[in-house]
Amino acid sequence: MSVRMTQQMGRLAFFIAVYLAALVPVKADYTGRPEVLAFISELTAGDGFDQAELLQAFEEASYQQSIIDAISRPAERVMTWATYQDIFLTKARVEQGKAFEQQYRDSFDRAEAQWGVDRWIILAILGVETSYGRNKGRYRVIDALSTLAFDYPPRSGFFRKELRELFLLAREQQKPVTGLLGSYAGAMGYGQFIPSSYRAYAVDFNDDAFIDIWNEPVDAIASIANYLAVHGWQRNGPILAPMTSKTALPLEFFNQQLKPSLSAQKLTEVGITVDEPLLEGPALKVAPLRYEGKDGAETWLGFQNFYSITRYNRSRLYAMAVFQLSERLKAAA
Repeated sequence: MSVRMTQQMGRLAFFIAVYLAALVPVKADYTGRPEVLAFISELTAGDGFDQAELLQAFEEASYQQSIIDAISRPAERVMTWATYQDIFLTKARVEQGKAFEQQYRDSFDRAEAQWGVDRWIILAILGVETSYGRNKGRYRVIDALSTLAFDYPPRSGFFRKELRELFLLAREQQKPVTGLLGSYAGAMGYGQFIPSSYRAYAVDFNDDAFIDIWNEPVDAIASIANYLAVHGWQRNGPILAPMTSKTALPLEFFNQQLKPSLSAQKLTEVGITVDEPLLEGPALKVAPLRYEGKDGAETWLGFQNFYSITRYNRSRLYAMAVFQLSERLKAAA
């Protein structure tokens, strides 16, 4: 073997070792950190947990650098609509969604009737979140939330609250807290609910007296419907409408906030027209939105139901993907 080949193989072995090392969770020794011990004391005193059990859970918890990397550069922050849409608006996702809706049509019928949420929006959220249950997440939730609660200062307060909710949820569901799997942000199940959302909005819809959105699609369908209804979904209300303007509007006019705040009168004043007759109600509010699409800028008006979708994930790219996937699913059916 030549010296050059030996050097190349050595470099290859080094890179393989680095790659494999990155995949292995790092023990963070969370039980040796004062802030973790303080957190354990809070759960013991305030929620009645056993201190020894909490210590055991944190002894098993592992720091995950890949979680810090992922949350620091989420797709919603670094992509434009032109590239973001390619992730979710695929033929495979439409075909899988069509089959899923057919399989659980009765549950979609009941959820639509009870909460008034469009079935295709529920289905699209399931498609965007987990490809209808095919990808529910590979991280242990205890690792994800411990990493973010104690090693991600920008949002440590939020994730510390979610970590408490995780322990409460595991106790309520009678599941080992170290065995729950989810996303890098601690979201779980078909619909990717974070622990606080699971406890607040998930519902039992198959009448087995147990809420399970990890393994029961029927419960997941109803839970998403309930979540959107609680967050302001309007039965049979509009979601999005393309818009045009008689005059050029500055970029600052768009994407100022997701919550609808402009009235139909204000739209008329600045020369905006809507392609669909959706602005008949005098009290109706809209949010002007602008996306960088494959053929250039796209301008839209977001209504209350669009805003409700952003309460599920606070991203206008995410909400647009859900909306457009729902339209394709509806057309395919």
